[in-house]
Amino acid sequence: MSEATHIVCPACDAVNRVPGQRLADGPRCGKCREPLFLGVPLELNAARFDRHAGKSGLPLVVDFWAPWCGPCRMMAPAFAQAAAELEPRLRLAKVNTEQEQSLAARFGIRSIPTLAVFQDGRELARQAGAMDSAGIKRWLAKVVNLA
Repeated sequence: MSEATHIVCPACDAVNRVPGQRLADGPRCGKCREPLFLGVPLELNAARFDRHAGKSGLPLVVDFWAPWCGPCRMMAPAFAQAAAELEPRLRLAKVNTEQEQSLAARFGIRSIPTLAVFQDGRELARQAGAMDSAGIKRWLAKVVNLA
């Protein structure tokens, strides 16, 4: 990945242009100076979702979940581990379907947890059901180029 990639800041949502070969060098936001990669899933609401799904050059992997969902809570540590291992190649995020019901409805989320991958504002793939970290990475390897 040698060309520049747009990265949306997890702190201020500013769009940053980062050379592809510098993604793993701990880049910081040009606006707020915070790190662009935290190695943890990002919490997104509807407004932030559109910015991160539509403006980032990285695939966005979203865990649609709810606090009352046992399988969602069981999968949360595995999703966090995947975020730590897969950034900066992907951005992992979480959407609480209880707080963001309109977003869940917009994407027709019928069961949780559901993982969905977005690129350039479009949904590429979806997988319902809890997975461990290895399962998440295996599924993502089929959906996006993890090289």
